[in-house]
Amino acid sequence: MRPLPQLTPFNEWFWTSGADGQLRIQRCSDCRTYVHPPVPICPACRSLEWEPSVVSGRATVVGFTINAHQWLPGFEPPYVIANVALAEDAMVRLTTNLVACEPGDVHIGQEVEVRFEQNDDVWVPLFAPTGRDATEDRVPEPQRPTSRPPASDSRFEHRVVLSGVGRSAIGRRLMRDPLSLAVDACLAAVADAGLELSDIDGLSTYPGSVSGVGISEGGTTAIEEALRLRPTWINGGGELPGPGGSVIAAMLAVSSGLCRHVLCFRTVWETTHAALGLSSGGGSRVSGPLYEWRAPFGAMSAAHWIGMNANQYLHRYGATREMLGWIALNARTNAGRNPAAIYRDPMSMDDYLSARPITTPFGLYDCDVPCDASIAVIVSDASVADDLAKPPIHVEAVGTQITERISWEQDTITHEPQVLGQAAHLWTRTDLRPADIDVALVYDGFTFNAITWLEALGFCGLGEAADWLDQGRRIALDGEIPVNPHGGQLSEGRTHGYGFFYEAITQLRHEAGERQVADARTAVVTSGGGIPSGVLLLRNDRA
Repeated sequence: MRPLPQLTPFNEWFWTSGADGQLRIQRCSDCRTYVHPPVPICPACRSLEWEPSVVSGRATVVGFTINAHQWLPGFEPPYVIANVALAEDAMVRLTTNLVACEPGDVHIGQEVEVRFEQNDDVWVPLFAPTGRDATEDRVPEPQRPTSRPPASDSRFEHRVVLSGVGRSAIGRRLMRDPLSLAVDACLAAVADAGLELSDIDGLSTYPGSVSGVGISEGGTTAIEEALRLRPTWINGGGELPGPGGSVIAAMLAVSSGLCRHVLCFRTVWETTHAALGLSSGGGSRVSGPLYEWRAPFGAMSAAHWIGMNANQYLHRYGATREMLGWIALNARTNAGRNPAAIYRDPMSMDDYLSARPITTPFGLYDCDVPCDASIAVIVSDASVADDLAKPPIHVEAVGTQITERISWEQDTITHEPQVLGQAAHLWTRTDLRPADIDVALVYDGFTFNAITWLEALGFCGLGEAADWLDQGRRIALDGEIPVNPHGGQLSEGRTHGYGFFYEAITQLRHEAGERQVADARTAVVTSGGGIPSGVLLLRNDRA
């Protein structure tokens, strides 16, 4: 059964447009710019006057994924989710389904035309091939963005240190209250820093109090109530530079003098949540920018949204799935040295390529592992560095600037969205360069995420990862730039970004045991598998 959007006075014109067989897109009444999804102001001329405008209904496939996994009851796989660029303006794109064709015949550059499917009071715009291909590339060549230079030579990053880190048990279906996992991680981090709970005067988390999906312990309110702290500052919510944005926010609070020790934490309990059969509730219709324009087409997961971009990348650069496979194999090899990792059994390229398909180009081992765990990090004022129980980890720089549209399909589709800008911003705030980095902790919700981060950070050129990886040798534990020595989220478990902080601090303290990167002094930590994202550069001056 196709999920349908909740109709409102503000979107009804689009979702009922197909009643007369015409596709309509918002268009500025003054400068005539097309705008999608609809917003109340023209991004080109800032006019507030606009109107629904009939377009030809013709478009070109610029990204697609063939879904093989059952995400929704009654929405049977296989089906094709596509990102199509309108004939009138290639920068106006729709997520849709391709119909009237075999999934295996779909390809980048295919011309399509709209066909409406009526579902109750909603006309869903689908597209069918015309039998022709576009004569030109409708996707601009990606460029490294230019970031704003720092406002001054002063760096707030240098006024803080990461003083402690802690983690609860990590595993699948632990059947534990998520708040208990969070308490374990928080107590461990406080002890690791040599502090008392009474020293904690700030709390920061991501994504805050979110219920129904197994990705929160209840936020700062729950932790404050459990530990009976008296913070002078708190932070929670998802609109940050990725999960690591909660650490960056804590750094800002400490560097401004509002706090001295901020306890940052992140808890997931997705596998227990699923095992208990808990539901997120809600009505039968979808709403909000994340799902209104995607759920009607069965695009329910980041696997779909990122998979479309991954296929555009493979088409553009001539790469194959083996490129993604080297990321997965590296993660599994490293996880074999990590006693906390969930998946530790050896894996071959044949194992990777023959795994159950999820949505092209992703198979099972391209996707991270849902788990239960909590991780905590303490951000402290740099003045306490000499008094800490363990070597302080300094923050050299952060990258947070947004240079692309905050959208999964309307801007960057050759790489993961919201990575290129943040990576470029990082290097404006430090004299260090990619060659100075000893270990890279790159977000790998999917194998393609890691590829994008490695290219965005400048370890190799855009589109060059397939050759640069050297069959995984360059990113191995003893390689030029070791990547995710703990196994990443692909094998250790999906802790939504915080696991990379735990591993970075462990590596820089030289406490990683069999997976220790020799002489590690600097580490880059990326955070976020989509929009928005962030990145931090850490160092240990005592290593």
